[in-house]
Amino acid sequence: MKVDDSYIVEQMKLKNEKSISILLDKYGGLLYAIIQNYLQGNRQDQEECVADVLVSIWYHIDSFDSSRNEFKNWIAAIAKYKAIDYVRKAAKEMTYLSKSEWTENSMDQTVSESKLLDLQSLLEKLSDIERAIFEKYYLEGVSSREIATEFKAKDSWVYNRLSRGRKKLRNLLMRNEV
Repeated sequence: MKVDDSYIVEQMKLKNEKSISILLDKYGGLLYAIIQNYLQGNRQDQEECVADVLVSIWYHIDSFDSSRNEFKNWIAAIAKYKAIDYVRKAAKEMTYLSKSEWTENSMDQTVSESKLLDLQSLLEKLSDIERAIFEKYYLEGVSSREIATEFKAKDSWVYNRLSRGRKKLRNLLMRNEV
């Protein structure tokens, strides 16, 4: 059954919950593709972001104007900006390290103020290439494909560097070498 966008919009304005399923059937692939482009590799954040996009569409459907935009483009824009918000949130969490739980085994142990970590000093423990990749991927939100192109390498090489860097940082944190 082919569903028209106007039907989806109408049902959402009537707050028919089945319209969310219809929307996902028709545009779920588009939403996931847009979000995966920004939140690569983190499936949990991707799922959470899709849910936030659906909630946002649900509560703001009255602001959709078919004379100004196609419905597909409108929901794509919402997905894009929600995903960007998630990238910013992740970068902020990495930048502003505060009292937190670091060890994997004892999540209840709070780090004292004297041992608060500075992200820059931690990243300086990485090689120049690893640091550049980390900053681009995690702080600037550059895709692995773009990083690979910049370094004239494959995507797998970027993921490998990110994995090795995370392992190195984890070991440094566990040994308190920062």
